Amino acid sequence: MKRKKTLKSRKAKYGLLFILPWLIGFLVFVLWPLIQSLYFSMNVIRMRPTGRVYKFVGFGNYQNVWLKDMQFVQELIGFLVSTLLRLPVIVVFSLIIALLLNGKIKFKGTFRTIFFLPVVIASGPIMDQLINQGATSIPMIDQGTISNLLNSFMPTWLVTPISDLFAQIIVILWYSGVQILIFIAGLQKIDKSLYEAAKIDGGSAWECFWKITLPILKPMILLNAIYTLVTLANSGQNNIINLIYSNMFSATRGYGFASAMAWMYALVILILLGGVGLLLGGSSTSDKKRKKNKKRKKRVNFKKINTKKVKGV
Repeated sequence: MKRKKTLKSRKAKYGLLFILPWLIGFLVFVLWPLIQSLYFSMNVIRMRPTGRVYKFVGFGNYQNVWLKDMQFVQELIGFLVSTLLRLPVIVVFSLIIALLLNGKIKFKGTFRTIFFLPVVIASGPIMDQLINQGATSIPMIDQGTISNLLNSFMPTWLVTPISDLFAQIIVILWYSGVQILIFIAGLQKIDKSLYEAAKIDGGSAWECFWKITLPILKPMILLNAIYTLVTLANSGQNNIINLIYSNMFSATRGYGFASAMAWMYALVILILLGGVGLLLGGSSTSDKKRKKNKKRKKRVNFKKINTKKVKGV
């Protein structure tokens, strides 16, 4: 017993040593800034030659974010609408490309590298330069024609994000590199005997996709949806992020107002993540039926065992 305890204690110590750098980084660069920003959000902060001057206002900054700053509300509505449009486009596109790259084609590695390169190259200032130069839109698509067509049967608040979707379609597809790799990893783990059995029973490729591939890839779809949402929320092209930065260095708003705005934005993102998890993470009806059938079989077997015992007695 003492040897087992010493082995466990040694393993625990070695484990703590391995994760110690991560713990230090989390405490210094994540937890402390969160606590500091929460404290800032409850104060009005003014910069003086002697340093920062704090005036506690409680939740006054949070009320001002929703009641006095209409720009935040407008940008937030625009972000929500554009995210609801971009999220399925990115996930579906990455799934289609992953299915194509997982097939029997030549130069698989080259094509995977090509689709992943934008994730490494097109980021930060490079992305801003490409957007300013018009390299993120397809020249053959006339934005004015699309916007005029949409204005004929859609409200204006919905026309702008849809037209922006067509204007930045290449940027949206550039966000699909990581998702493609995740889907490829999920496709390679599917047992090929399932497809062979389905083809023997007369199942077509379309039926195999809907009844085998898609249900197995459901956790990957959830993972990619969450990853895409977090990426879009933290993107440098997100107007809300730029609005928080501008309010942070504003003479009338300052750190406190910007911190409250950041916390409200984080709360909205958490609600969106919860909605995506409930929508894509719930078990399907077939899974529920299987669980019910298993429970029924266990009850029947338990009853049979009890009846045998009674008869034996």
